[in-house]
Amino acid sequence: MDGTTMIWAAGFRTAVISPHEQLQFSEPRGFADQTVRQVLHLAGGGEAFRVRLTNRFGHTPLTVGAAAVAVGHRQAALAFGGAERCVIPAGAEVVTDPVALPVAAGADLVLSLYFPERTGLVTHSHKPAEVARVAAGNQVTSPTLPWTEQVEARFAVTGVDVLAAPGTAVAVAFGDSWFEGVGTTTSANHRSVDYLNRRLKRGWTVNQGIAGNRLLRDGVGEHALSRFDRDVLSMPALTHVLVHFGINDLGLPGMLGEPPVTAGELVEGFRALADRAHGAGLRILAATIGPFGGAGISTPEGLAVRREVNDWIRTTDTFDSVFDVARAVANPDAPDRIHPALDSGDGMHLNDRGAEAMAGAVDLDDLAL
Repeated sequence: MDGTTMIWAAGFRTAVISPHEQLQFSEPRGFADQTVRQVLHLAGGGEAFRVRLTNRFGHTPLTVGAAAVAVGHRQAALAFGGAERCVIPAGAEVVTDPVALPVAAGADLVLSLYFPERTGLVTHSHKPAEVARVAAGNQVTSPTLPWTEQVEARFAVTGVDVLAAPGTAVAVAFGDSWFEGVGTTTSANHRSVDYLNRRLKRGWTVNQGIAGNRLLRDGVGEHALSRFDRDVLSMPALTHVLVHFGINDLGLPGMLGEPPVTAGELVEGFRALADRAHGAGLRILAATIGPFGGAGISTPEGLAVRREVNDWIRTTDTFDSVFDVARAVANPDAPDRIHPALDSGDGMHLNDRGAEAMAGAVDLDDLAL
């Protein structure tokens, strides 16, 4: 195929948060004269790719001394305007030069970044159900890493673009931990988004879930309405957006000493998301708010608001379609709770079977162009 007819499409995404937030579910960290190796599981493939690195929430410039990728037995150095080294200013992002190496959907792209200088706390994805491995010195080309540490997180990366055929359809799963994958088996690619991609015959879905993220208020990551332009609308080849929000809006205020969120406020927030999506020419699919009764953050008042908002989601014409996650994973004998066979054990997150059930609630016809 003539390369001039190809388009850049989002083949992998990971939503990042500030390491300086007050509410943290993992330990932020920095690096100095260390290599970080991380697995990026590609939702989509193409004839070439480029990697997106970030210093979005850094307070000082971030120096990348060397970078490389491996896909299977193939390895390639990454360059930045032809140079092997780059400095990413505080608050900025960079895109590597394209790598003329075909990659397939479902492949693992292994990214190695060498940080020669003290970085300070690094912008990260905090609960990705995948580990980063850390080793001393510059090990970006080492086939096996003499790692000294492994951390469940991703650091300084936001995504991979792939050079794909025109008309490629990309959806984004925009939401909270039920997309990011908390509760599923680490390093197994058993997130709900992974299961959805295994069902799709055409196109794919990239993951922009943030565990703890909220629709209406900042806390763990910027709230959905704040990050929508950057984490959704900026994405190349995007056609659809799937949303799952609400659990953290209802559960976190009590823990943080904030006033509770009302059903009306959540409805207004969902309407605003839909308006933004439609204004950009996207189709939006909304999930009902998953059950979380029995979890430490649940309250009778919050669960009552969940039921009220879910009734609205199921009957409104605000969205192009709805996938009823709440019914798909609920305990039929106690609908405010996750079915015991689908519960990760904390009453608030899905295990592998639950993530598969969540993905199964999506009607694939609703993701067709």
